Amino acid sequence: MRLAGKRALVTGGRQGIGRGIVDAFLREGAVVTTCGRGARPDGLPDDVIWYPLDVANADAVEDLAHTTNGTDILVNNAGVQVEKSVADSTDADWEAVIGTNCRGVFNLCRAYIPRMTEGSSIINIGSISGKAADPSMALYNASKAFVHGLTRSIAVDHGPEIRCNAICPGWIETGMLDAGFDLASDPTAARQDALKRHPTRRFGRPEDIASMAVWLASDEAGFATGQLFTVDGGMTAASPLNPGLF
Repeated sequence: MRLAGKRALVTGGRQGIGRGIVDAFLREGAVVTTCGRGARPDGLPDDVIWYPLDVANADAVEDLAHTTNGTDILVNNAGVQVEKSVADSTDADWEAVIGTNCRGVFNLCRAYIPRMTEGSSIINIGSISGKAADPSMALYNASKAFVHGLTRSIAVDHGPEIRCNAICPGWIETGMLDAGFDLASDPTAARQDALKRHPTRRFGRPEDIASMAVWLASDEAGFATGQLFTVDGGMTAASPLNPGLF
């Protein structure tokens, strides 16, 4: 019960990593609110509070911050992925990806920071794609680099009252991972090759990221701020040589 007595808001808690964090926070004793576009998702535990929200809408975010005043933990997880290069990206793609992944994170942080008490924690979900570019993911790569920079700025500007860190997931078994492999000429072969590049010999699961989020949200991480924590099964620790050939 490392989060007992704490109040948490997790954006994008409908599924995937966000849902994994919601469930983990509940197990650790937090009072959890989550949000996303549309109606409350089926299967969400009854004791989780749900709000429909478009994080790119600054006014709606401000209203939610007022309603949930006293939040101790903010997790900016909501994200959008578009599988295109710069030349192929449209204005609509820009609005979708940058609006959610950049403006959305900024909106939540701007609205919540003045309302958070000393000892609060902000956890932004970045990506290894914000450090090394994935092919045909130009806007997504750039948006996650923005999240990383914003994370450091918040830690510097708002410490010691608020700690701010980012988790940089690798390849996690979600719909976004499947969409990435679908870009390959042979998705099955691409998936098998990717697995060989993981020392763990598996892709991540939402609960792997949730475990790191629990630690960063807890008092155990009281000296951790302004950092980017990579959780990728060791993939980015390896050279580009295919380990299956050696």
